[in-house]
Amino acid sequence: MKMIELDGSHGEGGGQILRTALTLSMITGIPFRIERIRARRSKPGLLRQHLTAVNAAAQICGAQVQGAAPGSQALSFVPGKIRGDDYRFAIGTAGSCTLVLQTLLPALWFADAPSTLRISGGTHNPAAPPLDFLSRSWLPLLLRMGVEMAIELLRHGFYPAGGGELYARVCPVSALQSFELLERGELRAARATAIVAGVPVEVAKRELAELDLQLGGVLGELQQELRALPSREGPGNALLVELQYREITELFTAFGEKGLPAEVVANRVAKLARHFHDSTAVVGEHLADQLVLPLALAGAGSFTTVRVSSHLQTNVEVIGKFLPVEFVLTETAGAHRISLL
Repeated sequence: MKMIELDGSHGEGGGQILRTALTLSMITGIPFRIERIRARRSKPGLLRQHLTAVNAAAQICGAQVQGAAPGSQALSFVPGKIRGDDYRFAIGTAGSCTLVLQTLLPALWFADAPSTLRISGGTHNPAAPPLDFLSRSWLPLLLRMGVEMAIELLRHGFYPAGGGELYARVCPVSALQSFELLERGELRAARATAIVAGVPVEVAKRELAELDLQLGGVLGELQQELRALPSREGPGNALLVELQYREITELFTAFGEKGLPAEVVANRVAKLARHFHDSTAVVGEHLADQLVLPLALAGAGSFTTVRVSSHLQTNVEVIGKFLPVEFVLTETAGAHRISLL
């Protein structure tokens, strides 16, 4: 089988190209070679998070791999058969567990038996979707597509300390069902959650108070939760805004930083939530990027989003190298529509 050649500096030039290629190589059985890995990042090449994804993918499908080393900017991956099993992977840093998880789970939908995954590292990282996002926004849509899967947070792991752990159970599926997400329906509930670990609870209280000022009049009643974790799971602070519509749940996140006022953190996530709510789009920018791959595997469907990011465009291009699908991106009133031909 001909090996697909990929340029890791193309488009967004980050780890998304590698992760999508790993997933689709496992599923299709098509080998690939990628050069200039993460060439547009300040530290190009494979970091621990990416190396964990490569080695985990290789273990799951018995792949032959060359170039799997820290800092490597070239890699070849020749997949074998996807095997269901009980797997454990440790990143060893605060690198994102969720990005590794999203690399592996779609392949395990097509394994020969059910699987479990335990991944340790960062669960709440500013450069990746937190596990709350996967469980509240991403997972419900996949269940609608016929996927049998559950995700559980065992321990929080904030950047830069890490130390978090997540658990997933997944069963093979015979076929994925497509979906049309063109209307999100009425807003049924809005919820704000402030998480602190090794950070004064007063910080979370100020964040929630500021969010109530900024979003209460826009979204109506804003339910609030303050989640104070043991200090050993920190230090860390995350502020989440969850919008539950009839057809979709979106979740927006901002992270606290040393020296950054709580009100600034609240303003950041409030701006994201307001921008989405004021649009006509059904899914947000980040969820859109994570839906194109399962949609391509289903072979049909469409949705609208607030913005076509470079991540999404790059993802679509990589998918097209492995699967005989074509996405059409069109701009509509207040949103962008992504459809499969």
